[in-house]
Amino acid sequence: MAREAPYLAVADVLRARILSGEWEIGARLPSRARLAEEYGVGRNVVQRAMDRLISDGLVDGRAGSGTYVRTPRERLRLVRSRHRDRTYGPSPCSGTRERGRADAWDAHSRVRVPAPEAIAERLGISPGDLCVTTHYEFLAEGQPVQLSESWEPMALTEGTPVMLPEKGPLAGKGVVERMRSIGVVVSTVVEVPRPARATQAQANLLGISVGDLVLQIERTIHDTDGRPVETADMVVPDVRREVVYEFGVDRP
Repeated sequence: MAREAPYLAVADVLRARILSGEWEIGARLPSRARLAEEYGVGRNVVQRAMDRLISDGLVDGRAGSGTYVRTPRERLRLVRSRHRDRTYGPSPCSGTRERGRADAWDAHSRVRVPAPEAIAERLGISPGDLCVTTHYEFLAEGQPVQLSESWEPMALTEGTPVMLPEKGPLAGKGVVERMRSIGVVVSTVVEVPRPARATQAQANLLGISVGDLVLQIERTIHDTDGRPVETADMVVPDVRREVVYEFGVDRP
């Protein structure tokens, strides 16, 4: 067992046994006392391992009864696409795209927020320059599936009808369309995905456990002059979504 986090080692072993079919759907797992003896750990370690499997959607804990194998929770697909090929028909992923995409979201914007150093570097502005920042919470089929924090330089949008992303005539239309309306043409989107562990705040919003695996995507959008016009940090819970990158092929 790993010395740093023995409960993770126990969870991994139990997960493998469940996925191999040793216990069928609906079957009751051995008691915590029995598992603690089998793996040579304390009952608190087994309890934390069970909590992990519950958060992963593999088992259900029933008060006074025990822990039972459940049907694994479905991971919705999130497709990150280079472009949609309208000429050559639908994407191979299009059949799963609709089920994974957000169908509702909450958004809250703040204006005149000084850019932190890291955000300023990504936007090509000076630290402290004023921005509009918008926090998003996305839902798919009623489940929280993604968080996002977006930053836009106020020098681009201040005084225009599209300064607030979710207000005005183009509310919710996205960065490309909003920027185009004020004469800024978007040409490039750069994304950097990195694995991470959920913070307390992220776990609370996404309905997962602290330390659960998430994918953090750092996205920056550039105009035709290479100027960054928006940057965002997206957080996707691994247990809820699988992220698929799709690239079209240019044809002669």
